[in-house]
Amino acid sequence: MIKNVLGIETSCDETSVAIISDGVLKSNLVSSQDFHNKYGGVVPELSSRAHLQIMNPLVKSALKEAGLEFKNIDLICATAGPGLIGALLVGLTYAKGLALSLNKPFVPVNHIEGHIFSGFLMKDKPEFPYLCLVVSGGHTLLLIVKNDLEIIKLGSTIDDAAGEAFDKVAKMLGLGYPGGKAIQEYAENGDENSIVFPIAQLKTEYDYSFSGLKTAVLRFLQKEYYQNIESIPANELNNIAASFQKAVVDALIKNVKKAISNFEFKSISLVGGVAANQKLRDEFKKIAEINKLKLVIPDLQFCGDNAAMIAERGFRIYQSGNRFELNANAYPSLPQDVFQEYSHR
Repeated sequence: MIKNVLGIETSCDETSVAIISDGVLKSNLVSSQDFHNKYGGVVPELSSRAHLQIMNPLVKSALKEAGLEFKNIDLICATAGPGLIGALLVGLTYAKGLALSLNKPFVPVNHIEGHIFSGFLMKDKPEFPYLCLVVSGGHTLLLIVKNDLEIIKLGSTIDDAAGEAFDKVAKMLGLGYPGGKAIQEYAENGDENSIVFPIAQLKTEYDYSFSGLKTAVLRFLQKEYYQNIESIPANELNNIAASFQKAVVDALIKNVKKAISNFEFKSISLVGGVAANQKLRDEFKKIAEINKLKLVIPDLQFCGDNAAMIAERGFRIYQSGNRFELNANAYPSLPQDVFQEYSHR
């Protein structure tokens, strides 16, 4: 019987450890590597070193917060990928070593699947089948989640992910890293209709593209301000941020509406780091109300990388009957066969 589940997440620049006991989240600790900000992005080697330093102390802190000891853990889950390979290896190797020493079962978890099932950390959980939009720094995916093991990919980004576009545009505007929060803050005081940035029109029905949008912002800056960021008036900076944010959200929502009109769902869910964006959350609420669908958006603490979603997903995989050896490898990219492909006819 599985009572206490330990989750470990180290896919990028967040070290996180969580413990779920009898379906109740007892601890979800996150150690953020803020020092990457001065580099304008995550430095892989520095990230790996930071994970190594904090891993064991963070696990002990999580156990203490949950009122448990190592011997009380029944299942150990860790992110296997996708992510930075060095960072992944720190958490994955620690988890496998712990499972071996405690003689407990181990589950390697796909990071994206962790996000997909993060809605189940909420009191009001998704109902199958549900439409799930995953929006993060590295991935943009539109999925049909039929049950714990059957996930169908309707579409994905063919180039930049939405979160990546936020980061790159924020860098163009001199707003720093990470870009999502900064863009949202500036957009709050801007006119989102002041500049019309293009939304990609793709031949594939549910795919996304944000490279052209990013380039459109760059061309606008080159034309209007000769790419001299310091010459941009404060109100215009707000307008650019708001107009860009609107274009991203409109692009994401367009395919969500299309999927809802073509399939039957009981719920819709918005997950991933960009799910913290308030405008996107508001648009999802409108769609849910109009279509009378149950809406599940994780709390902000579960939108970013966190171990609670890894523990939840790992437990569901284990309960479904899957068992794993300790030879699981880390993988930097999302495997092609991880989701069933939708047949576009």
